[in-house]
Amino acid sequence: MDIKTTATRLEALGNETRLQVFRILVRAGRGGLPVGELQRRTETARSTLSHHLHKLIAVGLVYQERDGTTLYCHANYAAMDETLGFLTRECCADAGGERCDAEGAAA
Repeated sequence: MDIKTTATRLEALGNETRLQVFRILVRAGRGGLPVGELQRRTETARSTLSHHLHKLIAVGLVYQERDGTTLYCHANYAAMDETLGFLTRECCADAGGERCDAEGAAA
């Protein structure tokens, strides 16, 4: 994972609606949610939701699968873990060997 990919993903999540959509999908679990349910939960117009989903799909944080006539959206947990890992992997690396606690301060 490189800094450009991480920046692009974080930029996509920097929009309130996209962050809300992604959090809903993360909470939904591996089964994902139908687009209609996602639209209901976000109270977002279908065209607006589609725009935001395409942004999340473009950066690899979300993917879609069709089951008959229903289009399901899923959080890409591997991409989420990869992005978060990039941010936390070297936590406190320059702190002289000190270990960081859960709050982020050197312990």
